[in-house]
Amino acid sequence: MNALCSAIKRYGPLAARILIAQLFVIAGFGKFAAFAKTAAFMANAGLPMPEALLVLTIALELGGGILLILGWQARWIAAALFGFTLLATYIFHPFWAVEPQMVRGEMNNFMRNLAIMGAMLYIMAYGPGPLSLGKDSGDNG
Repeated sequence: MNALCSAIKRYGPLAARILIAQLFVIAGFGKFAAFAKTAAFMANAGLPMPEALLVLTIALELGGGILLILGWQARWIAAALFGFTLLATYIFHPFWAVEPQMVRGEMNNFMRNLAIMGAMLYIMAYGPGPLSLGKDSGDNG
């Protein structure tokens, strides 16, 4: 059991960063591939300057996701992704304000995003862990 715990302490943070960051990387690629459709969706949600916001969103999701995997500036990246996810959750997944047949799906998205925000808080608090490019990789405080 000690060997398993040691392996998880060494490789677990990297695996966790990969598992959580892939959500952002894949979402960023999806938005890039469907730029016009995504911009129209954002405009329909009432967001101002949807094309400019979309470019920033893609940069954050792709760039932030890759940097999070690498563990470089992970606390700052996690903070940015936390804020982004918080705003996106409130704007795009208001399960309390949708038609009854859509509540379950939007609540699932809302709750998934809460879990993502929890992961970002954990990285903000404890850093990227070992096997990262971050200078705070061994910082637990």
